[in-house]
Amino acid sequence: MAIAPRYCPHCTQALVRGIPSGDTHERLFCACGYIHYINPKIIAGCIIEREGRYLLCQRAIPPKPGTWTLPAGFMEAGETTEDAALREVWEETGVRADIVSPYSIFSVPKISEVYIIFRALAVEETGEHGPETLTYRFFDPDDIPWDEIYYPAIRQILERYILERKAGVYGMYMGNDDTGKVHFMR
Repeated sequence: MAIAPRYCPHCTQALVRGIPSGDTHERLFCACGYIHYINPKIIAGCIIEREGRYLLCQRAIPPKPGTWTLPAGFMEAGETTEDAALREVWEETGVRADIVSPYSIFSVPKISEVYIIFRALAVEETGEHGPETLTYRFFDPDDIPWDEIYYPAIRQILERYILERKAGVYGMYMGNDDTGKVHFMR
């Protein structure tokens, strides 16, 4: 979690904690009018498909190195969510992809994160991957290491996607992980 500033970046007075006038949340603020907002981080990623197989990368870094996940990561300032998702896929797996459509948005309020997952198709594979990845692989659905997927919400999204692919009908899902289980609404 980011360390909160102690002084106003505009006038250098000490910030106070409270509810600023006209606001509804407790925040750090200054008499000069500056309010320090702490906003959620956005994680963007893709379900990458190639010939009915799905791309997963094995984590090389904490948390939980050695587990598998979809390629995804933090959005950078100045990026679109689509650009962030494709950059993360490239950095983590060396795979270039084209986004087909958005697929899922879910919130994890306990850690102040929002995940945006896109459907995408692989268009180029370099065989190289970035330092955050031990290895990557395209899996047939029956060969996915389901019990080694890092985050339960990612597993749920991928399971739902594979069922929908078989049916040939895709939804757009929203949900949250406040209770430890993602509840999707169509």
